[in-house]
Amino acid sequence: MAKYDLTAAVAPYLDRHLVFPLLEFLQDKQLYPDDQILKAKIELLGKTNMVDYAMDIHKSLYHTEDVPQEMVDRRVEVVGRLKLLEESAAPLISFLQNPALVQELRTDKQYNLQMLHDRYQIGTEQIEALYEYAKFQFECGNYSGASDFLYQYRTLCTNSDHSFSALWGKLAAEVLMQNWDVAIEELTRLKDIIDSKNFASPLNQLQQRTWLMHWSLFIFFNHENGRNGIIDLFFSERYLNAIQTNAHHLLRYLATATVVNKRRRNMLKELIKVIQQEHYTYSDPITEFLECLYVNYDFEGAQEKLRECEEVIVNDFFLGKQAQENGFVTVPLRDEFLENARLFIFETYCRIHQCIDIGMLSEKLNMNYDDAERWIVNLIRTARLDAKIDTKMGTVVMGTQHPNVYEQIIDKTKQLAVRSYTLASNVAATAVAVDVPAIR
Repeated sequence: MAKYDLTAAVAPYLDRHLVFPLLEFLQDKQLYPDDQILKAKIELLGKTNMVDYAMDIHKSLYHTEDVPQEMVDRRVEVVGRLKLLEESAAPLISFLQNPALVQELRTDKQYNLQMLHDRYQIGTEQIEALYEYAKFQFECGNYSGASDFLYQYRTLCTNSDHSFSALWGKLAAEVLMQNWDVAIEELTRLKDIIDSKNFASPLNQLQQRTWLMHWSLFIFFNHENGRNGIIDLFFSERYLNAIQTNAHHLLRYLATATVVNKRRRNMLKELIKVIQQEHYTYSDPITEFLECLYVNYDFEGAQEKLRECEEVIVNDFFLGKQAQENGFVTVPLRDEFLENARLFIFETYCRIHQCIDIGMLSEKLNMNYDDAERWIVNLIRTARLDAKIDTKMGTVVMGTQHPNVYEQIIDKTKQLAVRSYTLASNVAATAVAVDVPAIR
């Protein structure tokens, strides 16, 4: 299933620290050789301050207790730089760590700046030093400290570019700490700024939206309201344009969220339209399943793709999250996807056929006969479908109050002959009028 792995497509739009959880997941799933994953980790760590972690991975990869001298030198450099930044920001850090002093701050940023300058000799230099110190802490892997300092920096700074970058950093820190409620607030705040900020070019704004959508995947597939959130964000015009322009692979996550969200079934038609438009640019078993079912009415193809969908979900970092249930390890999103996908197959098939063989339907649902029969019975009860099961014949008989596809086609074409005759008559009349000489 490595051919369906999107890590290489997603990683360029993430902070390097956000890529580590993806590599850990791939290593656990063994989709790639272990040494390949370890080398990727070392390459990523080389651009961070997490030197001790890089040393540990190097030892594991090469089965040695020795590490390259450049790693040792890098560690000395990081420790020295950290001390210098801490000293530069020390006056402001000391102030912020004193609850009594922090109470003197107000919502008026200019007042705060003036107060800090007059009473504590803290100016712009110390505030910007806090920004650099927070960034350095983040690069060292101290996400909690970095989050606190970046928040405090944004309440005091006057540098709009640094404030914007600090918001990105805080979002990353909250995601890495899995503080999903706080993270979704930061995501919303960042989206509002991106949509209202005057960027140097539309391309820059497009890039910001693309990054935001990729970072949002961590939140939307973990937060309790994430399935609504991803549909609201990804289907909004500007962000859907960004997907179709810059990141077609995000259709996998939009499609999955739409399938498992029963309350947003109304978005399915729009999703199918987008999948058709981008078919030659991007496809995977999840998008192909929907295309087989709703575009081609290919039930055999949909059945085959559904098997592949299960594997894709289990081996996708964002979709394959595991949970413990009654002592067993499950993948909740996979189970929900399969349940809803089977419902889609059943509903679509019922629109076309009035009498359905349960044995044949069980094959299309990837279920055995008894399970399929129980599933259909429960579905008829819960969804209040106008259908009944003939146990002797082993069939499902659908009600007739809803016209099937063939009847709908007949109804829509009933007036076609009359309209064609009228149109032909009008064309003939126009041709005669053209041939008549003008009256002088």
